[in-house]
Amino acid sequence: MTIHPRIEAMSSEIAEWRRDFHRNPELLFDVFRTAQVVADKLKAFGCDEVVTGIGRTGVVAVIKGKGAPSGKVIGLRADMDALPIDEQTNLPYRSATPGKMHACGHDGHTAMLLGAARYLAETRNFSGTAVIIFQPAEEGGGGGREMVKEGMMERFGVQEVYGMHNMPGLPVGSFAVRPGAMMAAADRFLITLEGRGGHAAKPNDTIDPVVASAQIISALQTIASRNCDPLDSVVVSVTAVKAGEAFNVIPQTAEMKGTVRTLSKEMRDIAEERLRAIVTGIAAAMGCKAEIEYERGYPVTFNHAGQTDFATRVASSLVGAANVDTSVPPTMGSEDFSFMLEERPGSYIFMGNGDSAGLHHPAYDFNDKAIPVGVAYWAGLVETAMPA
Repeated sequence: MTIHPRIEAMSSEIAEWRRDFHRNPELLFDVFRTAQVVADKLKAFGCDEVVTGIGRTGVVAVIKGKGAPSGKVIGLRADMDALPIDEQTNLPYRSATPGKMHACGHDGHTAMLLGAARYLAETRNFSGTAVIIFQPAEEGGGGGREMVKEGMMERFGVQEVYGMHNMPGLPVGSFAVRPGAMMAAADRFLITLEGRGGHAAKPNDTIDPVVASAQIISALQTIASRNCDPLDSVVVSVTAVKAGEAFNVIPQTAEMKGTVRTLSKEMRDIAEERLRAIVTGIAAAMGCKAEIEYERGYPVTFNHAGQTDFATRVASSLVGAANVDTSVPPTMGSEDFSFMLEERPGSYIFMGNGDSAGLHHPAYDFNDKAIPVGVAYWAGLVETAMPA
């Protein structure tokens, strides 16, 4: 593994930044303290420009290389928000805020990108412009979408954009990436059925929305088994059902909510169309009225071929080709870096977090041993794409 001595020397300090973020988690767009710490450090590093309030609470820094200007501009992005989870660790830097914790490693992502910004601002061993992006509200809030909507790409002239996420179970010093669909689109639905309530002893006088909902839940699984190409992927999960309260009353209404995950735009359209058809058809057949709220969330995280090949070469030069898996299966989890990849070509890569608890688990912790690897990867993208 080849890591610049300056990055190695900074690693302990970057770990302290990471642990401070871990101790002080913030949710969604309310990352006020985190964003302020980030902005203050970027200014202290001597970045050429630091802008706050992009996408409500996002922070963007600009670092210009000292070599002959190449005119090339690449963006590097990290997420800052935590999760609404009670931490179950005994770490000395465990969350100081009940009900909030960095259970996905965004504390590590933010700290590593700060470390890369410091290194790049000090050395400037590149010829173009690095745009350093700190994004709020990845965990369900669509902070990436908001930054894009505000014209971030155009304002800072970003031509390519790169993202990274830690992966528990993948050894530290390893990477995993693939061209094409890397992570799934994530949509959600709320289905409300209205029947006719009544006494449970006289079901013939009612229209039972509970029975109708059971039929719908089963039938929705045929989207995957009978409407989806067996070589394509779709997940339809009903995750909550609410109907009635008493033992002897058939309720007037029933609610179902859940998520749909797909890896292609075509399958995304098919899944929504079939869900609507199945719900309305079964509801009508059983005498119920159906209301469907279907919300399209994060799109497919789609890695562009050229930029993914470039990211693979940078990672391989850092840790060796044998430690970069270029055929990792796509995951049905979602990621709002997808909005940035819809605007600009780029790539999203997984970095090993070692043998840690899984993401979104109350015992999870980012592995500080991965810090120099992540910082070196970020720096390598810039210095390789825009050599001085």
